[in-house]
Amino acid sequence: MPTLLFKSEVNSAHDWKQALQSTMPELEVRVWPEAGDRGDIKYALIWTPIGDVLHTLPNLEVVFSLGAGVDHLLQQEGLRRDVPIVRMVDPALTQGMSEYLLFHVLRYHRHMSEYVVQQRETRWQQLPQDVAHTQHIGIMGLGVMGADVAGKLAALDFTVAGWSRRPKSLPGVQCFHGEGQLRTFLRDTHILICLLPLTPQTKFIINQHTLAALPRGAWVINVARGAHVNEDDLLAALESGHIAGATLDVFADEPLPASHSFWGHPAVTVTPHIASLTNPRTAAAHIVANIHRHQHGEPLTNVVDWEKGY
Repeated sequence: MPTLLFKSEVNSAHDWKQALQSTMPELEVRVWPEAGDRGDIKYALIWTPIGDVLHTLPNLEVVFSLGAGVDHLLQQEGLRRDVPIVRMVDPALTQGMSEYLLFHVLRYHRHMSEYVVQQRETRWQQLPQDVAHTQHIGIMGLGVMGADVAGKLAALDFTVAGWSRRPKSLPGVQCFHGEGQLRTFLRDTHILICLLPLTPQTKFIINQHTLAALPRGAWVINVARGAHVNEDDLLAALESGHIAGATLDVFADEPLPASHSFWGHPAVTVTPHIASLTNPRTAAAHIVANIHRHQHGEPLTNVVDWEKGY
């Protein structure tokens, strides 16, 4: 009987156990800290690290991430490099992210933030309504989620560009890559979306220099990791008016401290890391399919490259 250890502070252990076992009845799911005989455990499904616990699982063979990001797992103490880490790639997770990003792109495009302020002030004023193709959307990170939202924005007739570490090609999307093309990518971007994996190369990539490269009045949306943004630089760009507004779903410190300037800033929208939440009912199929592959000696899908960091 295959045994999986589950640990998460956010998701319901009961829902995950039910979803996994309804998809694979023979799978034994143990919920941390009730690990039982640790020698039984071949699989782990986790979000945040659990100290050096993984080091104490002598027969651990695969680690599944509960989310799309894996930077926190790559820093896990005691995790051997010969144990593959599998990213969460689930159509429902991708769809949720695209919904969030489409909503906020349209909110900025149609001046909804300004209309909310006008309502509070009982002010009736029609603002200019630009056509979609004049709005340039720039997406940093063209993985599964980035490619999905890029295609959907292009289908709405927005002018869409993407930037990635390596060359990519997507229909209807102008693709840039590498450090040498970053400023060119930023130069025409009216709404900047960050969907990058967090690596040493992308930490604080949204900083005073990249923000200054954007056109005056641009907006920033970060749904990747809080450490992609130098918060002081973003606040300074907002105060100067160079950046018109920001929507932030992820932060360097989570939960975001109540004293943080972002909470009360009139140009900042804060959401509590909910851009897209993993759904146990849909994600269980992805995990179980990979367990079946592993049991049959077949290659796992969506395995993390330790060297790339994603």
